[in-house]
Amino acid sequence: MNWREILKERARKALNKKAPYGTDIVLSNYSWKVSESVVIDSLKALPKPLLERSKAMGVDVDEKSVSGTYLQLDTNVLRTYVTEKFKKYGVYVMSVEDAIKKFDWVRNHYWKAIPVDLDKYTAITELYGRHGYFIYVPPGVKVREPLQACLFIHREGTAQAVHNIIVVDEDAELNLMTACAALPTRAIHIGVSEFYIKRNAKLTFTMVHYWGPTHHVRPRATAIVEEGGLFINYYVHIAPVKSLQMFPTAILKGANAQAYLTTILVGSKDAHIDVGGRIIFKGADTRGEIASRSLIRDNAHVIMRGELIGGTQSRGHIDCKGLLLSPKAIGEAIPVLKSINESAELTHEAAIGRISRDELEYLMSKGFTEEEAVSLIVRGFLEVGIERLPLQLRKYVSNVLDIITKYAKG
Repeated sequence: MNWREILKERARKALNKKAPYGTDIVLSNYSWKVSESVVIDSLKALPKPLLERSKAMGVDVDEKSVSGTYLQLDTNVLRTYVTEKFKKYGVYVMSVEDAIKKFDWVRNHYWKAIPVDLDKYTAITELYGRHGYFIYVPPGVKVREPLQACLFIHREGTAQAVHNIIVVDEDAELNLMTACAALPTRAIHIGVSEFYIKRNAKLTFTMVHYWGPTHHVRPRATAIVEEGGLFINYYVHIAPVKSLQMFPTAILKGANAQAYLTTILVGSKDAHIDVGGRIIFKGADTRGEIASRSLIRDNAHVIMRGELIGGTQSRGHIDCKGLLLSPKAIGEAIPVLKSINESAELTHEAAIGRISRDELEYLMSKGFTEEEAVSLIVRGFLEVGIERLPLQLRKYVSNVLDIITKYAKG
């Protein structure tokens, strides 16, 4: 068997392997049919509802302020684009399947950060998934203008399973912004992402999800950060979702590597959300932080996990906070610290509560209405991790947080 066949055999054996966390989904309830192949010259050719959703999520449909675009609708890659400036420098944006055909070395990054048999979701992605994006930034190239990747679901009952691979080579830099959304009543999205941040490289990964109250979402992500590398992962979930489970991992493999994982979301209706992050400090003098902010209302149940595994001279911190906005809302914070070296320093703080009446009355005494006071408190609660984002993304993220604040109030 060749290397792909070996991976598929491992995947087949894991098709019934449940994930340790989150609601178990019956994957056979969804369609794995391959879409008809279509290519578009502009994001403006998207169906109007998706175009409007894209704008709400901050996607640059005119592509005037971005360095490139990857657009996938269901199982079909509609558009890949890189500006002439970065194409000249050797930046690549294409589907993973095309990358495997074009570059022999891609196999060295294919299911290397995440095991193909991690669970049923990774397994089915290898066996029945289609595409996903491949992005490569050569040594020394700084892609500071955001590169956008859009993964949308349009067909009713669709299962979209994608495998993304991002390689930021030595001394290079990439600002990657992804937007994921679905329009139909029934859909499931499985997104496997492998990030490789080479020596002294930097990757800022901003992911915005805009799902619906009947959708299931299962991201699977791991970043391997080499010596002096920096990985910033900023995840925002805007709208209601039926279930969401993810536990992204950053492995700080080299000395002086750093990772910062931030999650901001609103849980509403009867959502079951199980999110978190893990940082494994392998290299000496590594640094990392996991921060979570959850707004929880209606009958939603949100679990916030954080895990730090500390090595030599490592420094890590977990900051999990939940704000309950309804009597029946449930929030849980589960921080885990594991030190495997006496020189590691790992800390955590966790808090779940409700809006203080004293805070409301103070703001109302300053002339704000109660509704305005609630908005101010909620908006301030969400303000975490933005300072680490590039200036080009801060305004965009700030607008997204305004949208979340409106959803949180109902």
